[in-house]
Amino acid sequence: MKKLSMLVLTMITVFVLVACSSGESKESSNSNADTSNDTDTNTEESSNNEEEITLNFWAFGATNYEEMAAEYEEENPNVQIKFKTSETDEHHDALFNALSAGSGAPDIVLLEIDQFDRFKNAQDRFVNLYDLGAEEIEGNYLDWKWQGGENLDGDFLFGLPTDIGPKALYYRTDVFEEAGLPTEPEEVEALIDSPEAFIEAGKQVKEKTGKPFVDSIEMAFRAYLDAAEEGYLNPDGELIVEEDGSAVKKAYDFAVELHEAGLVGNFTLWSPEWANAVNEGGFAAELGAGWLKGWLEENAPDATGKFRVATLPSEFSANWGGSYLAIPAETEHSQAAYDFISWLTSAEGQLKSFQSHGLFPSAPEVYEQDEFKNNGDEFFGGQVSSVVFAEAAQDVSGTIYKGEKYVAVHNEFNNALINVQDGADPEEEWEAAVERAKGLVSR
Repeated sequence: MKKLSMLVLTMITVFVLVACSSGESKESSNSNADTSNDTDTNTEESSNNEEEITLNFWAFGATNYEEMAAEYEEENPNVQIKFKTSETDEHHDALFNALSAGSGAPDIVLLEIDQFDRFKNAQDRFVNLYDLGAEEIEGNYLDWKWQGGENLDGDFLFGLPTDIGPKALYYRTDVFEEAGLPTEPEEVEALIDSPEAFIEAGKQVKEKTGKPFVDSIEMAFRAYLDAAEEGYLNPDGELIVEEDGSAVKKAYDFAVELHEAGLVGNFTLWSPEWANAVNEGGFAAELGAGWLKGWLEENAPDATGKFRVATLPSEFSANWGGSYLAIPAETEHSQAAYDFISWLTSAEGQLKSFQSHGLFPSAPEVYEQDEFKNNGDEFFGGQVSSVVFAEAAQDVSGTIYKGEKYVAVHNEFNNALINVQDGADPEEEWEAAVERAKGLVSR
């Protein structure tokens, strides 16, 4: 009887399990009847997500990209990002050498705008981001910034836009007040609305305070230079500074005019003397880019609350600085690299970079976010400076062609102006700089 009871119990149990199994199989079959393809896709995606990927990322300067990479790794545990940062020149030289050798380049690289054209001549050493679907996000960025990442034909995209450098007038309220000038941004914008008005305000500062209006001859030079439609070279690599109406000559002459009027300080950017002048109010104004705010906050604490920003005259409306994220062709993980940089340069990513390191966004969507437009700056006495720079960014008409040797050529003309400050003849220095530039271009 005991054996018979056990047999009956076993049969009942088997029957129940089979019935349950049959019911579950039928239900599962019905729910997935039209999604068999999705199941296959999900399986494939899951397999891809399990692949361990390492991306080498080279950058320069002060960014939050290392922290952002760590955040991305948390969201994508199969991706490891090895981050390396260097000084600007060292960074670009190392990349140039790696690309020239055909080995050793990273999967992702940050390229500074003044150095960018140096690498555009090696188009075959980079991945065309249009091949990875970048056209789908083009509308997320300022037109002029996006176009700066393309080749001249517009069919090859080297890099996705990161930060930009819209320029504005940084001014010391205490120096302006001492000179009898208005101190509220709206009043300053109304007063200094042309290059001529800029000079007149500078003369009043000099007369009333004895201080220079702008900090350095390079910044006076850049007033027109950064806003020009043409620079030192044309796309054929030819020096064009001697042509009639040369934008570079106009910028050079303006800097000389300000110097001869006693409106230019003799400070070298980033030097200890310059930092002291920022801290102590050694000059009245700076034609600075949006990213300069972060440097001032960190290095000029005594100036907190004493600076404001105003829009520049339209003739000086320009961009100075900024970068792109590119993918060298050596990479074995182009899609993974693209997925990361498109995440990093999204509106959300750019807002984080702006909030943490002052990297000014190239994605206009950020300009409408409350965290961006309602955030007063303690350094600027509570002024919401981001709105001023956003307006400036949208007034930029485009970017000039700079060419492979932009930095070296620019330095020759800037050095000529420094010599002028030291007493040299402006025209002789101009001609000497032209000859040196010709030598650089012909090499």
